[in-house]
Amino acid sequence: MTMVLKQVVPFGRSRDEYVKMFNLTEEDCDRRILGVGDGPASFNAEMTQRNKSVISVDPLYQFSGLEILERFNQVLEDIIQQIRNTPDDWVWSYHKSPGDLKWNRVKVIHTFVEDYERGKQTGRYQVGELPKLEFSDQQFDLALCSHFLFLYADHFDELFHRDAITEMLRVSREVRIFPLVTLMLKRPLFLDAIIDSFKAQNYFVDIAPVEYELQKGGNQMLVIRHL
Repeated sequence: MTMVLKQVVPFGRSRDEYVKMFNLTEEDCDRRILGVGDGPASFNAEMTQRNKSVISVDPLYQFSGLEILERFNQVLEDIIQQIRNTPDDWVWSYHKSPGDLKWNRVKVIHTFVEDYERGKQTGRYQVGELPKLEFSDQQFDLALCSHFLFLYADHFDELFHRDAITEMLRVSREVRIFPLVTLMLKRPLFLDAIIDSFKAQNYFVDIAPVEYELQKGGNQMLVIRHL
C-alpha cells in the first residue's frame, strides 16, 4: 500500500532540507531564488534571516497564516498515520522516525507562520501558481520546485509539466525539481519525454543524485538550465 493524497497538501520543508534536496551550495544561496509551490516551508524565512534573496509563490498564500496552519493541522495526523502504515516506503536517515518527521513539520510550519505576514508585506510570499507566473523574463537566477511537479503526476499531466517547466525557465536561468518519484514511488511515465523535449530545445538537462531521501527512491533532482 502506498500513500494516497487527493490533493496537494500543505507540508513544508526546512532550509536544511532544501539545501540537501537541491544540492545548494553557498554560491547558490547567494543567487536570486524563486521557490515555486513552497507552501508552508520555512526556507524563505530562514534564508531571509541570513540576508539572502528568496521569493516564494504559491496559491496557498491567498489565505492567512492561521488558515494555512489550520489546514495543516487537519491533514497532519492522517499523513503521519499513512506513513506509519507503509513502513517499507520510507528511508529513515534524515528523519529518524515518523514521530521525528512530524516534529520537524510542526517546527517548520510555525517558523513559516511567524514570518508569513511580514513576508507578504515585503513581497517575499506572493499568490500565484503554475503554469503561469507573474514575473518578468529572467528575473531569477534559480527556481526551485519541491514536492509538486512529478510527485503529483497522477493529478497533473505531461502538458501541464511541460508548460510549467517552460514558464519557470522563462523567469529564471536554472530550474531544479525534487523529487523524481510519484506518490506511488514510481518514476513518472512522462519524465523521459520531458527530458528529451528540453534537450531538443538546447537546454542543459541532467538528473543529479542528492543527499536527501525520505520516499524510498526519491533521492534525485532534475536540473534544467539555459546554456
